[in-house]
Amino acid sequence: MTRFVGHSPALLGISLALLLSACGTIQPTAPAFPVKPGPAAQEDQRPVITPRMAAAAQTLTKMAALQDRLYRVAAPLLINNAPLCKNQARNLLGFTAKNRYSYPGEYNEAAHLALGMNDRLQVTGVLAGSGAARAGLEIGDRLISAGGKPLPTGANASTLAGGVFGPLVRSQSTLPFVVERDQKQKQLSIPVTRACGFGVELGNSDNINSYADGSRVMVTRGMINFVEADEELAYLMAKGMAHNMLGHASSQRNASTIGSIIDNLMSTRPDTSVTIGSGGIKAMPQELDGAADNLALYLLARAGYRIEGATEFWKRLASTYPASVLNGYVANHPATAYRIAVIEKTIADIKAKKAAGKPLVP
Repeated sequence: MTRFVGHSPALLGISLALLLSACGTIQPTAPAFPVKPGPAAQEDQRPVITPRMAAAAQTLTKMAALQDRLYRVAAPLLINNAPLCKNQARNLLGFTAKNRYSYPGEYNEAAHLALGMNDRLQVTGVLAGSGAARAGLEIGDRLISAGGKPLPTGANASTLAGGVFGPLVRSQSTLPFVVERDQKQKQLSIPVTRACGFGVELGNSDNINSYADGSRVMVTRGMINFVEADEELAYLMAKGMAHNMLGHASSQRNASTIGSIIDNLMSTRPDTSVTIGSGGIKAMPQELDGAADNLALYLLARAGYRIEGATEFWKRLASTYPASVLNGYVANHPATAYRIAVIEKTIADIKAKKAAGKPLVP
């Protein structure tokens, strides 16, 4: 069994790669997509939403919007590059789900009263282009059963669901689901989708960075606010995927350090002291960084993203937040001049392969 996330009790929700994957231990992560209010919101006739609870709901909503954007940008990168992911490709269903117990403290109550969540797992995100999207699964659908097996409810539903989904996805190409939508049950047949099995996470901090620990890619809130378009966000996510595919966190003995940072920043209330200085992360050698840039551009091209803007993006990032900003991306990836040279050569190679009708592989 491949474990994609850590065991920190501070984490919230269900990770993208895990709920969708053929195997893995589902652990809580950060909030994902906004959800449709359902019957649970009506269970309390006159729910009292305190100012603190309203603030918690607003926090969840803002984080949901950012996570939504990450999933949307990641979808073609994950799906279109499965052949290049090799051992890291997985059979995925293509959705995330949570219940009220995915959130601690006042966030639990906020999810219940303000977002309509109850004990049952509820779809919070559908990966564009996945089997779930093609089958018509919708955000807000409540999960009743899969493959004829009832799905768990309550505080441990997230963990127990992995035991139901895993064997089914490994053994079947299409899974019958029963969901509840608008207080009526609906049957769906969801085909599995082969995709890169990387978790896609939101970092709840303002430092301008992105992290990859071998199994996950995280982009911080600060970095999302820095990028000017989804295309630039895709550059970062493809770069993180490339580092994972090439095993750089492990080879640099950074996997544990980066993994602990990702675990922490997935919380709604992270300890941001972990981003002070370098955070213990070793700077990436230019040869490894260049190899990741080369692969990342192929991932982007195969996913349909425009690669010509990559050079200007990395230059702008380096000039705005240079290596002297110790908790920033460039401090962990300082070889900007080398990176630009690799990028320009790779863009030329990809254009030549396209013109010649050759496969887009490094």
